[in-house]
Amino acid sequence: MSTEDRPPAPRSLAEALRARGDAALGALLRSRPDLITPVPTDLTQLATRAGTRASVVRALERLDRFALQTAEALAVAGDPATYGELLGLMAGDDADPAVVAALPHAVGLLREQALVWGEDDRLRLVRTARELLAPSPQHPSPTGLGPTVQEATAGMSPGRIQEIVTAAGLASTHDSVSAVTALAGLFTDRGRMTALLADAPADSLDVLERLVWGPPYGQVTHDPAPRLRWLLDRGLLLPTAPGTVVLPREVALHLRRGLAHRAPEPVPPVVEAAAVHRPQVVDSAAAGQAYTALATVEELLKDWDEGGPAVLRAGGLSVRDLKRTAVALDVSEPAAAFWVELAYAAGLIASDGEADERYAATPAYDEWREQPPAERWSRLVTAWLAATRTAGLVGGRDAKDRTLSALGPGLDRSAAPEVRHRVLALLAGLPEGAAPAAGSVLARLRWERPLRGDRREDDLRGRLAEWALSEAELLGVTGRGALSAQGRALLGAPPAPAPGPEEEPSGPGDKLPVHHHHRPAPLAPLSPAEQAVASAAAARLLAPLLPEPLDHVLLQADLTAVAPGPLRRPLADMLGVLADVESKGGATVYRFTPGSVRRALDAGQAASDLHAFLAAHSRTPVPQPLAYLIDDVARRHGHLRVGAASAYVRCDDEAVLNEILADKRAAGLGLRRLAPTVLAAQADPAGLLEGLRAMGFAPAAESAEGDVLITRALAHRTPPRAAPEPVPDGPPVPDDTLLTAALRAIRAGDLASTTPRKPGTAPAGNGELPRTGAAETLATMQAAVLTGEALWIGYVNAEGAASQRVIAPVRVEGGFVTAYDHTADEVRTYPLHRITGVAELADDAG
Repeated sequence: MSTEDRPPAPRSLAEALRARGDAALGALLRSRPDLITPVPTDLTQLATRAGTRASVVRALERLDRFALQTAEALAVAGDPATYGELLGLMAGDDADPAVVAALPHAVGLLREQALVWGEDDRLRLVRTARELLAPSPQHPSPTGLGPTVQEATAGMSPGRIQEIVTAAGLASTHDSVSAVTALAGLFTDRGRMTALLADAPADSLDVLERLVWGPPYGQVTHDPAPRLRWLLDRGLLLPTAPGTVVLPREVALHLRRGLAHRAPEPVPPVVEAAAVHRPQVVDSAAAGQAYTALATVEELLKDWDEGGPAVLRAGGLSVRDLKRTAVALDVSEPAAAFWVELAYAAGLIASDGEADERYAATPAYDEWREQPPAERWSRLVTAWLAATRTAGLVGGRDAKDRTLSALGPGLDRSAAPEVRHRVLALLAGLPEGAAPAAGSVLARLRWERPLRGDRREDDLRGRLAEWALSEAELLGVTGRGALSAQGRALLGAPPAPAPGPEEEPSGPGDKLPVHHHHRPAPLAPLSPAEQAVASAAAARLLAPLLPEPLDHVLLQADLTAVAPGPLRRPLADMLGVLADVESKGGATVYRFTPGSVRRALDAGQAASDLHAFLAAHSRTPVPQPLAYLIDDVARRHGHLRVGAASAYVRCDDEAVLNEILADKRAAGLGLRRLAPTVLAAQADPAGLLEGLRAMGFAPAAESAEGDVLITRALAHRTPPRAAPEPVPDGPPVPDDTLLTAALRAIRAGDLASTTPRKPGTAPAGNGELPRTGAAETLATMQAAVLTGEALWIGYVNAEGAASQRVIAPVRVEGGFVTAYDHTADEVRTYPLHRITGVAELADDAG
């Protein structure tokens, strides 16, 4: 393209955006969704919003390390800068080929993000970004560079500038501007600077060496040492304040061989595989973890079935209740916090909202229990992927130094879902069966989002990544550290790359130093509909790997029963009432005790029912000791009857009642004999039952009619509760429908705001709406209907939002104008009273 045919260079960011096509504008709005909330009226407003401090900071935080280094280099380059100048700052005098190859992509990314605009011969960093990244005494540049010679000598006297120029071997001049320019020219001339520094004392060069990579500021006394005096006399150090000197930027760049950064990082760190396992081993291990996860969540909800811990006044679980839950689940307290938060995120537990508020299972838990195991797992991991609540923070302190509690406030971290997804996506890029080195994953994440990790003292992003790796293993998304097939399906990832010949493990669990050198395209987070499909696919892959529930146990003579695997729900529920769990693992051991058998009898079972149940579900004969235990407890069960009188005890055996009255432990029950077979008590029926059982008796409660009461534990449920909504990390990425409508509205508003007007009709203020009286507006509209001319109008809608439009009136009647709206590309009707004014367009308005 010839110079004459080339379009004029943009003079502002708004003009640069105006030259973009819809695809490029759409890419900008997708990458910076805060720019579309609310939709800008035109491209000028879009450019203004793209330059606000909050939006620029957010955009900078989402740059990778090399793109950020490129922006930092532009902040210390000239304004505008050429591509060649930027390349020199990034690649140095040696022209690092990796930097040379990566820089065009980085500049293109900054342009796409509207952080840089202009052609390669006039690259401009948006003003706000330059202010954030340029060096100043209060905020040193991330490059470690200081001010230029011109900036550092701004307040220096002309006489002192002449002294420096003369000492540096330059011709003196009475013009300070020329002198400063000559000094800067000396410092940027590689040959002359090398000659100047060749005469420097060795200890003076040591001073420069300490300052060259920053910070560039140092302290001096009122009588500097000779090594400092030599540098000050020649302007290699310049005073900025009393007792403070700075290394000028041009001098530092010479000493750095032109580099703005000590170590440019054009290539992301490699995610290395620390171990490689056979895919079948990985999938089986992950399935075992998935089954354990389901069992743990079920046990948690079973423990809270009759009502869980009380809700603290400030919200959440107390430390004591978390410890008790950890003991019940046989896990550590951090793990207990994770399982509690996971059940909460999945909508399985919530607070009941009662006056004496406590946590309990929700109705959704009963539905979840009835689903197939793989689908239950899918629901848990889908909730985990999207949750912003972060269990790893439990036990820490918030900004007000208050302890963060499980299920309490302050645990949301909006970056958590993105970090989880990115960690799993990095695992998906490894060969099948490869487990990553955790350090290489963290290094890669720090490269991808350097500001978030480096500027926060606690490195939250790194901790989120570590938690994501451990939680994925707990849930069975990974197995032995490697992403499982169901985990890959959960992300919607393509099949894993096959390992090369040197990566083939010779056996399960072989550890090889496998290096993953290719850079896969990042997996984008899925929409809710896409995630539902992916989760269903993951469940289908997991289902064949989960153990089939069993319908039998093995009874043993020591009053125990061994379940060699997971049990079917009716069997597990009944056995949980009839026996106590003694140990868990691959096989669960249940122990029968008098208390557990009495619990089954209290629940309405007869001795014959228990014998029949055990005979039907045991692969071994029912041991005689167990049969004797059931019969013995059943014989004594209900021998004593307790009712309300306040309470009474009746028994046909007077000797038993005599024994109770003679027992010192019965003193607190306030017993007295009413009849040979009846005792009255001051205690209530429940207290009397508990007291007699503590004394070794087995009483049964009875109703007012004298029938034995069947006592069952009543499941406590909350009212229907929705799962907690994740806290978004800024505005959501617009979908295609919203993006198309927004682009159309922005283009329309820009057309209205930039269409030429006839002289004298446009308002004085830039961007103001036209203002005309009602009579003039009506007359202009009616004239335009006759001539077919287009008009520029200001319009305020029913919500009070003002906009500019270009219309061609077709009909004016009844207080309305019907017109073809060029900005909306359709025929619309507008109430005349909502039109602020009208202006005629220039004859050549296109």
